[in-house]
Amino acid sequence: MTQPPEGPDFSIADVAREGLIERPGTEPVPHDGTGRVDLAFTVHSKAEGGADVPPAQRSVRVPPGVTVFDAASWNGIAIDSTCGGHGTCHKCKIQITSDVDVPITRHDARTFTESQLTDGWRLGCLVHATRDLKVEVPPLTTRPKAATVGIGRQVILRPALQKRYVELAEATLADQRTDLVRLTDAIDDLELTADLHVLRRLSTVLRQSDFKVTAVIVDEDLIDVEPGDTTGSRYAIAFDLGTTTVVGTLLDVSTGTPMAVTSMLNAQQPFGGDVITRISATMMDPEALGRLQDAAGRTLAELAEQVCREAGVDPAHVYEVAVAGNATMTALALGIDPEPLGVAPFVMSAAQPPSVLASDIGLSVHPRARAFFFPALGAYVGGDIVAGMLATGMDRDKRTRLFIDVGTNCEIVLSDGETILSTAAPAGPAFEGGAIRCGMRAADGAIEVIKLDPRAEGEDPAVTLGVIGDVEPKGLCGSGLVDAVAELVKVRLLDSSGRFVPDEDAKEIAPALADRMARIGEERVFILHRPTPDAEPNECVYLSQRDVRELQFAKAAISTGWSLLLEELGLEHRDVQQVLLAGSFGSYLSPASAVRIGLVPQLPVLRIVAAGNVAGEGAKMALLSVRERAGALALLEEVTYVELSDRPDFNDAFVDQLSFQAP
Repeated sequence: MTQPPEGPDFSIADVAREGLIERPGTEPVPHDGTGRVDLAFTVHSKAEGGADVPPAQRSVRVPPGVTVFDAASWNGIAIDSTCGGHGTCHKCKIQITSDVDVPITRHDARTFTESQLTDGWRLGCLVHATRDLKVEVPPLTTRPKAATVGIGRQVILRPALQKRYVELAEATLADQRTDLVRLTDAIDDLELTADLHVLRRLSTVLRQSDFKVTAVIVDEDLIDVEPGDTTGSRYAIAFDLGTTTVVGTLLDVSTGTPMAVTSMLNAQQPFGGDVITRISATMMDPEALGRLQDAAGRTLAELAEQVCREAGVDPAHVYEVAVAGNATMTALALGIDPEPLGVAPFVMSAAQPPSVLASDIGLSVHPRARAFFFPALGAYVGGDIVAGMLATGMDRDKRTRLFIDVGTNCEIVLSDGETILSTAAPAGPAFEGGAIRCGMRAADGAIEVIKLDPRAEGEDPAVTLGVIGDVEPKGLCGSGLVDAVAELVKVRLLDSSGRFVPDEDAKEIAPALADRMARIGEERVFILHRPTPDAEPNECVYLSQRDVRELQFAKAAISTGWSLLLEELGLEHRDVQQVLLAGSFGSYLSPASAVRIGLVPQLPVLRIVAAGNVAGEGAKMALLSVRERAGALALLEEVTYVELSDRPDFNDAFVDQLSFQAP
């Protein structure tokens, strides 16, 4: 094992690179800062069906003092993280297999058991590479459970993408019209424009196909001329470009039929689980913007390749894509500096991104395929929400409806049938499993449903868990977190302030659950799953007092948002006739639990609807109908954005929303 060279001590800050800030609980490691260190990564992964695949071996050389997480990120090695490597999410778990002494930080001690620490498990963002290391990287969940379809509306099929088959008369001395004029004269109901790509192909294709060709048109742009009749092959791809998960749907534009749909984790994850950490990454390192753009492009390209392969469609027959993403994801995909979105006064470069070529965002489809990006209402109410409003008809329904897209940044829209208001609330990463001690994404092993019986007897279970994949519980995803807190409030083990009741009270209130109340250090926890009957609390899947606080802050931010919008329109909670819970998290959230903790208004659960992936549905509609695409642009004029941070009553309203209602 190569030892660090002899030399004077120096501070890690002297060789700081992207993302290297002072981490809590770490001490600088003596090193002279010269040369390079070798990191040998063994990257484990799983096949799509969950089977193990042979691990990949990668060796990289980095400057001394760089963290293992940053070294991996720079070299395209994905290590799980939601904070972007800032030492706060406790997700970037790695195993150091070198026979070296790697310091244990207080964050490592809170994350791993004693035996795991002995085996070399550490948080990658807290391990500074000051000598050669061998690093094992556990499998990253690349396909979390996600909603791929959602509520939509029927549309009149009138796509921007058209194909026109024509049989042209050959040129003669008496008819010397140019090839382009000959073609455009045959399609006289459109004012076609052709670019250089078409002109380079036109003459050859016409003569090789005996002047029988198909014109490929997007709007009124002639993007290609194909030999023969290819009108039966018209495809487009709708993308929901989410911060965490990206969904791609292949459409047969001729019929409006979805041909294939798939989802995967956004490859930008190593830069952080929310838009703020990704914006911060671009502010800390000028090269991060290019890497984030490349990561978005790789994600979109992989999804496009997969849906085409699944449907047996030639990617060259995909002529248009639509992308619905928040303002930051849109900016990063286009390579636009997102810094103004992250600092007051939160200004976008443009509300309506320009139409670009799909190849400009990394897609290997038809070389002249167009990419349409949805417009945004504001820095934190982006194109995904505009697409969702389009799909759910928020501007058409006369009922009072509340649209909530629950996530790290929660977008809220309220319509009373006449006026539409929107706002955004900073919910934080709790719903994605971030900042939760046993939190994880919605993947195999995540607890997503919890039921508690405080007086269970005999063989009746006191705790019933629904686990994704029906496997051993590994952690707690967002819907499981909400269920856990809602159930604990229901059985009165959590009081209205969100505190666990004293142990003595727990034995009287819920005798069947009292033995699950425990402590890890000074913090009280509730044990959800014990891997073995005698397992120590820190070896179990549990809900901590801090986790409850994280959820309280998230739900208070959201409920403050919709409460203030109701106040703006002079409405009461009971006036809301329908609540639409959008996005993947909203699709799997229990309406009863959402009501119980105050995440949504106190309404009958039948008024609360899981809307699913409405952003993806809106993207489909934009591809199938130019009228709906125009409707998306019109929403920019119809919706009023309300800035919560400007309101003097926001803090008071937020505090009022922190408590839980007694059952």
